[in-house]
Amino acid sequence: MFTQMRIRGVGVIDDAVLELSPGLNVVTGETGAGKTMVVSGLGLLLGERADSGLVRTGRESASVEGVLELASTHPALARADEAGAEHDDGELVVARTLTAAGRSRAHVGGRTAPVGVLADLGRLLVAVHGQADQWRLKQGDAHREVLDDYAGSDVLTLRERVRTSYDGWRTLKAEHEALVAQARERARDIDALTASLEEIEAVDPQPAEDVALRAEDERLAHADTLRLAAAGALELLSGDDLAGESRADVRELLAGARAALAPGTEHDEQLRQLDERLHEVGTLVTELAADLSAYVTDVELDPGRLEFVQQRRATLAGLTRKYGDTVDEVLEWSGRAAARLDGLVTADGSVDALGDRVGTAEAELGEAVAALSQARSEAARHFGDDVCAELAHLSMGRAQVVVEVRPRLDPDGVACPDGSRVRVSPTGADDVEILMAANPGASPRSIARSASGGELSRVMLALEVVGAARGGADGPPTFVFDEVDAGVGGRAAVDVGARLARLARQSQVIVVTHLAQVAAFADRHLVVHKSDDGAVTSSDVTVVDGDERLRELSRMMGGDPDSDAGLAHARDLLAQAAQTATEAGALSTKATKATKATTSGRATATRAAGRATGTKRAGGRAVRVAGA
Repeated sequence: MFTQMRIRGVGVIDDAVLELSPGLNVVTGETGAGKTMVVSGLGLLLGERADSGLVRTGRESASVEGVLELASTHPALARADEAGAEHDDGELVVARTLTAAGRSRAHVGGRTAPVGVLADLGRLLVAVHGQADQWRLKQGDAHREVLDDYAGSDVLTLRERVRTSYDGWRTLKAEHEALVAQARERARDIDALTASLEEIEAVDPQPAEDVALRAEDERLAHADTLRLAAAGALELLSGDDLAGESRADVRELLAGARAALAPGTEHDEQLRQLDERLHEVGTLVTELAADLSAYVTDVELDPGRLEFVQQRRATLAGLTRKYGDTVDEVLEWSGRAAARLDGLVTADGSVDALGDRVGTAEAELGEAVAALSQARSEAARHFGDDVCAELAHLSMGRAQVVVEVRPRLDPDGVACPDGSRVRVSPTGADDVEILMAANPGASPRSIARSASGGELSRVMLALEVVGAARGGADGPPTFVFDEVDAGVGGRAAVDVGARLARLARQSQVIVVTHLAQVAAFADRHLVVHKSDDGAVTSSDVTVVDGDERLRELSRMMGGDPDSDAGLAHARDLLAQAAQTATEAGALSTKATKATKATTSGRATATRAAGRATGTKRAGGRAVRVAGA
């Protein structure tokens, strides 16, 4: 709970400290004194969006600090630890500053932190309700949230199961639809790849075949030239021309040269080396002549072979124009194409397999949706009774509240076990609407059309009290009500105060009110004072008790704060509030026992319903009614 909040430079508030207590804290004051700024400052502290217009005129910045006392096991303390905050035995200090230029900074436990950390803490610690929240109750989605929170952790567990199933089903369905949509393009690709691979297979190119054929083509096309060139060289080396005539050749000349050297080789080493070199040259010439002779013999004129080679080269060129610059590149492309073709062909099987998975996921989603709808319907049957019972304590005993849970039927939707088809969202397949008939015999209508502002305020308060009664130790956090009693007066205002006091038995409640009947129930009464020196308006907040509290109540009832009649009326009001609170406490004890018994019975029924639809309920922790 909050034990203290300090506000500086927010709106008309210059510097004010709110000393808060457990139970019901009531904030009152004259119109324009700055009561709403208390709620605005608290909003800043809870991570709401900063508005530089909140900074007090003439100030460069505004700041709000709050001191919290938390149990060591509270999740908010764990979240603060994650942000590196320091705390003393569960006492945590949070702060927010806002400059006139619009810059904002947050601190948690003495450490700078993102504003989002304050928002996380706020969701765990405080529920703020104002006129805007009442109007949000007129939106359909808010009705479903109210029912789910009322139903408790069992429905929330089922809803989480639906959300998980829905996400998985949507992912698989999107993948399947994408594959089906690509089927025509995939068929075209299969045909094209098949034709290309068949074309390559028909030609059957071999690695580096184009290089070998190019060389052979060049040789065959110039066979005459090659044969004549080799024969001419052979004639000069061997002395035999093509006609068979003999002449002096290189070999004879080399032999003559060696014969000329022979007389001197015995007398000089250098000359012997020269003779050996002549011998080597002669050997090389002989081998070269043999090779030339063989070449001349091998070079043949073969027009048929030349035609085949040139035709083969033309065929290969047809492939290289389409699939690669060389035959080797064509073969590489062929390997890749074959692999891709295999993937495309097997994709048809993947479509069927994925379709089966989509069907399985849809069946699981249908079961989860049906279980959630049944649990909601079960909770809805009791929801109206509980709220009506609470409204009877708020001077609305003739009102009837009914909760309708309607499935969103859709012939193209998800199939449920009973054969129906529904349109599913992450929160299920139900439209929920809270209906109210203000008087017996009247047809229930949506709260948006049947409830006035004051009635809607009391309905919302009834929701909070019912939620708190079901929540027990794990119930709601601190509640903040900003003039939730708007449009309420007379005996109804006393009833509102009594129900707020009842809610405050289980949670800290902070109420900004203009009604003395509500303020009379306060465990701590804080008054926002306004002073005007003609130049600057400032506000301060003080705790009032005793005679000061009587004077404030007298002022709120429209009388002279110091008149004997006004003070007497205030004393009567306090006495009446005390007696009402005592009577409500006794009734509350009985009602709490009855509620726990009823809740246990409903939990058993819902668990049975869950088993009937293949579901299993989690633990029995109830969750607070958010109200909006």
